[in-house]
Amino acid sequence: MTATRQKRETWRKLSELYGPLAILALVLLSGCKILEPKSIAMQRNNIPSDLIPDGEAQMERGAPRPIIDGFGWVWGIPSKIMLWNRKVENHNISLETEALLAEYMATNGLTDIKVRLNQYRPIDDFRRLTRNTSVAWPWRYSFGAVSVLGETVIPGRLFGVDHYNPYTGTIHLYGDVPSIAFHEAAHAKDFSNRKHPGNYAAIYLLPAVPLWHERVATNDVLSYVQYRHDPRLVRDAYHTLYPAYGTYMGNAVGYAFPRFSNPIYLGGVLAGHAMGRSQVPSLDEAPVDSNFNPNN
Repeated sequence: MTATRQKRETWRKLSELYGPLAILALVLLSGCKILEPKSIAMQRNNIPSDLIPDGEAQMERGAPRPIIDGFGWVWGIPSKIMLWNRKVENHNISLETEALLAEYMATNGLTDIKVRLNQYRPIDDFRRLTRNTSVAWPWRYSFGAVSVLGETVIPGRLFGVDHYNPYTGTIHLYGDVPSIAFHEAAHAKDFSNRKHPGNYAAIYLLPAVPLWHERVATNDVLSYVQYRHDPRLVRDAYHTLYPAYGTYMGNAVGYAFPRFSNPIYLGGVLAGHAMGRSQVPSLDEAPVDSNFNPNN
């Protein structure tokens, strides 16, 4: 092999090895611009007003199940490590987190969004699916039915994963992290502000598209915690939501470079932790985000 060919081969191997990581690093270094306090300006609320019948609580808790919840806690260890928070997927949501979430939802007018705190109620969720006319029926009875079936067969009560289901208008929480609770409620706020929430939910399944949905929800939470002017909540949001966003960024870049998907994913998480901690504002110096409107 000639010296020129050898140099080219060496350059090709280095490009394959470090190219994806360099792209991820460049994208993540712009994280301080991608993620910034910016609230969702509510223009409408598409959630039907009868989704929660009269007399039914908006927030419901699952009864304690020590063996099931213990399994869920163990299953959630990887998530605890990735976000470096032992309360992630701990299946023991405090009254304080519940109260903070209720305050966020009341502030944003999310009165018909259901919240299940470590609760398994698939039949009730199927009922909400049929009543949620904010999502067109083709989406509800296709992707929506599959989503509820997935929650039924692979219950979050065992396998965690906090999420918002736009087809049923339901938040499912399994961890005791206020910023994650706010984040899922921010998804509800975002979806209820969309003219065609079914389309908005369906495109989430496409590669890289979740980056937009997650960015919108994260920015709203960053805005809200600064509006609350609570240093503890601010730290919680920046320390948790930045690395969480890093997982989506790592997935997106890793999709383009499948051979290096695992190190890219890990790089996204670590970069998120580094940026989140470096971006925490000082509330004594940084102005409270003026975009957040508590009367939205």
